[in-house]
Amino acid sequence: MTAAAQGHLALLAFSALAAGSFALGSMVATEIAPLALNTVRFVLAVAVLSVAAAASGQVRRSSLQAPWRYPVLGGLMITYFVLMFKGLETAEPVSLSAVFTLTPLMAAGFGFLLLRQKVTRRMTLALCVGAAGALWVIFRGDPMALATLGLGRGEAIYFIGCASHALYAPMVRKLNRGEPALVFTLWTNLGGTVLLLIFGWPTLMATDWASLSPMVWITIVYTGVAATALTILLLQFGALRLPSAKVMAYTYLTPSFVILWQTLLGQPLPPALVLLGLVLTMVALGLLLKQE
Repeated sequence: MTAAAQGHLALLAFSALAAGSFALGSMVATEIAPLALNTVRFVLAVAVLSVAAAASGQVRRSSLQAPWRYPVLGGLMITYFVLMFKGLETAEPVSLSAVFTLTPLMAAGFGFLLLRQKVTRRMTLALCVGAAGALWVIFRGDPMALATLGLGRGEAIYFIGCASHALYAPMVRKLNRGEPALVFTLWTNLGGTVLLLIFGWPTLMATDWASLSPMVWITIVYTGVAATALTILLLQFGALRLPSAKVMAYTYLTPSFVILWQTLLGQPLPPALVLLGLVLTMVALGLLLKQE
């Protein structure tokens, strides 16, 4: 299997796992503060990654050269995750996942600014089609809402997080100095965890952990292991093998995976008119993944 094919497979798994955090997060977003939830999930993710990295024998002292890189990358990731759960307090998961599909457009811009990665005509078309599909879902297929910019507070908050996520992909390639993806992911998570403990400590202490429902703990474990440790590892793995815009192209699958997750969790399907926007995002994915 070629390096590019490995990157595509990793990012397919990334999209499916990331979608689960939208579906589960929407069920517990009002029960626990975003800072508290994300601090615990990152601590759990670091524990899992530490065991995996130690078992791999890939950890070298050289990976700690220029350690400032890891809080920078970790800060971008925790900004994304905290704002995602903050957005889920007031927004529907399918709507937020549609905001997520605007990430490739932003990633292409950051990729050009930081790495001079060029965007072809077809990639530009794909990004525009994907953005149109995302906007259709975000505004729930209502042209009047789009015309009046009837954007919900949750979607606006999450958009800022998505900008942080889009910057993360080219920054991985720019700051990586040959470290294995697993080791790089471990230090990135550790950098983010330290920042969360600093800024989230008061919230952490104020949380009544004993009164949390089982679903909150299920969400914490899932987001800590599958939607943090694994997704960051998969994202970094793909970012080292594919251009930033193509890495973020897999976010176009996220709304569809969110609908699948919600259906499995017993939630109703969104209106048929909204599904039209999902079709556009799938067309955009096909355009972006086609070989030049």
